[in-house]
Order: sequence, then structure tokens, then C-alpha cells
Amino acid sequence: MSESDKSSEDMQIQRAGSTEAIEGPAETFTGNVRIDTMFSAPEPSRVGLAVVNFEPGARTHWHSHPLGQILLVTDGVGWTQCEGGPKTEIRPGDLIWCNCGRRHWHGATDKTAMQHVAIQEAQDGKPVDWFEAVTDDVYLAGPVKKD
Repeated sequence: MSESDKSSEDMQIQRAGSTEAIEGPAETFTGNVRIDTMFSAPEPSRVGLAVVNFEPGARTHWHSHPLGQILLVTDGVGWTQCEGGPKTEIRPGDLIWCNCGRRHWHGATDKTAMQHVAIQEAQDGKPVDWFEAVTDDVYLAGPVKKD
């Protein structure tokens, strides 16, 4: 086996701090959001992972994922909502499955910052479809489901 063949089988390690955080773009987020894209696995894999930090009041726009999304809340308190469903509180350790193609949003509460790890797969190179902003009326509407 040649040296190049061996390297294609080796584990890849991406060192902490080796990727640059970006500001969540206003076209897809409301408020102050920082995104640390950790990796997008090389083909044939389709998975990508990011750590997303939301300041109080910050949230995603409505969006969906063709192959779904997993969120793992790691810090703070947030809210998430599928279109037509209740707004639900999310806390550290909570694992959320956002179903394939279902419109939803997630972010911090109006008073507390929140951080989550987001894992999703791309279909035909696209992991997410973005839609309109979540209005303040929708974002602040109650009640909030806490169980």
C-alpha cells in the first residue's frame, strides 16, 4: 500500500480553534448570532456540524432541512417551534430532532443566551432551505411549553 493510500484511510483531526467563527447573516438570523462551523465531512459523507451561539432575543429565520437536523443544547435557555406547533423551552442536555422538510426556528429566549450544536446532512449539496424572518409577534407569543 502506498503512502497516499494510507493517508486516505487515516483519521482526520481538526484542532480546536482551527476554524474561524462567523457572524450569523441577517438574511437568515435575527439578532446577534455567532456560528463556529466545525466541519463538513468529505464525500461520500453528507454530514456537517456547527456550534451556534445566540445572544438574548436572537433566533434563526424559519427554515427546513431536507434530511432533518439534530440540535444538542449545551448552554443557556432557548426556544424552538415547528410551524403550527407550540413554542417549547430547550435547556442544556436537551436533544431536539427537527424533522425532514418541516419548517421551524430556534434561538435564545428574550432574556437568556443559548448555545447549541447543530448536526445536519446535505441533500444534493444543500443542508438547509431558508425562509422569512420569525416576527417579534411570533417569537414573543406565549405560552411556552416547558416539559
